[in-house]
Amino acid sequence: MAEYLSPGVYVEEYDSGATPMQGVSTSTAGFIGLAERGPVVGQPQLVTSFADYKRMYGGYLSEASYGGNRFLPYAVEQFFANGGSRAYIMRAVPGDAKAASIVTGVLKITAANPGAWAEDMRVTVAPASKAKTQVMAVNGADLTLKNADGFNPGDVVELFDGKTTAYATVKGALDKVITLDAPCTLDVADTKVGTAKYIRTCEISITARLGENMETYEGLSLKPGALNNAVTRLAKSELIRVEITAAAKPAAPAKDKDGKEVPAPKASIVPFEQCGGAKDPMVLTLAGGSNGSVLTAPADAFLGKDDGPGKRTGLQAFLENNSVSVMAIPGITAPEVQSSLIGFCENKKSCFAILDVPIELKKTNDVANFRDMYDSTYAAMYHPWLEMYDAGAKHSAYFPPSGAMAGIYARTDTSRGVHKAPANEVVTGCTGLSCAYNEGEQDILNPIGVNLIRAFTGRGIRVWGARTISSNGLWKYLNVRRLFIYIEESIKANTNWVVFEPNSQVLWGRVTRTIEAFLATCWRDGALMGTSPSEAFFVECGPTTMTQDDIDNGRLICQIGIAPVKPAEFVIFRITQKTASGGEG
Repeated sequence: MAEYLSPGVYVEEYDSGATPMQGVSTSTAGFIGLAERGPVVGQPQLVTSFADYKRMYGGYLSEASYGGNRFLPYAVEQFFANGGSRAYIMRAVPGDAKAASIVTGVLKITAANPGAWAEDMRVTVAPASKAKTQVMAVNGADLTLKNADGFNPGDVVELFDGKTTAYATVKGALDKVITLDAPCTLDVADTKVGTAKYIRTCEISITARLGENMETYEGLSLKPGALNNAVTRLAKSELIRVEITAAAKPAAPAKDKDGKEVPAPKASIVPFEQCGGAKDPMVLTLAGGSNGSVLTAPADAFLGKDDGPGKRTGLQAFLENNSVSVMAIPGITAPEVQSSLIGFCENKKSCFAILDVPIELKKTNDVANFRDMYDSTYAAMYHPWLEMYDAGAKHSAYFPPSGAMAGIYARTDTSRGVHKAPANEVVTGCTGLSCAYNEGEQDILNPIGVNLIRAFTGRGIRVWGARTISSNGLWKYLNVRRLFIYIEESIKANTNWVVFEPNSQVLWGRVTRTIEAFLATCWRDGALMGTSPSEAFFVECGPTTMTQDDIDNGRLICQIGIAPVKPAEFVIFRITQKTASGGEG
């Protein structure tokens, strides 16, 4: 509360009306699968185009090498082709995949992630120096330089007196005077112009190039703890990691004749070219990388492990992501993988799973038996597979529909809204189907929640189903479930301001008005039934929803009811014969 200590006029602002709410995005997809390269640990990476994906994760995967586990890049491509705009990718790898590496001088250079991809990369390592100048005077460990710019504490420097070279570390720098870690014993001081004597910093530069991707790091130090330390600077590289090998580290403590440890000597301070490197740039090729058993990748490769924040892999990595609303593991139809994906979405309650049916299942009984393994309101199943052009193999092939369907979800959400069922929509880029189902066969599969994709004469290939795989009739339409996810997540994201506010009638009124204003917008957009807001929804927050015990325990309870629109799945026109009455004579 403001203080009033002296006479005057005070103007104050306070919030009393509804707080504006903005709906969350429902069109961001999450994909998990094998890729040529890319990070395998940590948070999923955002891509906004297929070109983004290729830059980070590589290109298409061959059927000969990857078999039925090759569909991630194609699914991402189909997602963007069908209207998607944002996707998060998590690369899965078999447990026996290895990262390529090479050791040169004091450096061990390793690919940033596993795979044979790194053998196509070229890494250039060269000596470098960010500063070189004359020494004007020497006073023990203090050196007066002609120009001290670029000489910083922690830098390794080379001193040359015209014949002999020595190395030291800069301990401090003030104006034009630097202090070394030991007195200078060389006669490096010379005020003559054009002298051969000098002092220079000792660094290296590293350039990694893979196709069109190139990263350059200059002024890297091999000294541990330096601000420009090579290991630290390259920790975020997308292509390589660097380690300083034992040659540049202190030796292990030795023991004297009595068995007591003798302190190990300090590591010698020498530049790269004096540690087995070269004075000229070296172009290196990494070796030993392996994709692992990608043809028979186990379920664990896709499900991943939860080793804590920043260390999660596979599906578990999406625990750290709150942006994804649609998820798929394209082409992976193993029950243990699909059931885990469904369970993940059910537990998180903010995302929806898209499932594929095995391509070899064509008979309705076989498809129905496969579908009967699951029951969830947070997943939908699509069949058959789509015939599309395989840009990697240069011929047509069949692909799982989940990638294209995620794009159609995004396209429908953007153009119409999440309340519109993503059905009766053309599948862009699809030229055929792995199996053509007729109306009678759909009569069997549609009621149990298998959404078919069908070809119609003159109307192209369209999605012809919009059901979840739930046995609960209240949640049989996927757009109803996704509408509830949208409303629940929007309210959750926009009401954090309520926490720790005084739990009084004033707060109850503001919460009610805030949510009512948001739901009224949803109703006007066509997401809710009714001819008026009162028919479309209700919001209650107050004595009817909370007891005194709730209030005493810090609970604010708001009850909300909405009437979602349902898709016109069965369009029925009743036509009767009208007999014309006779005209007057």
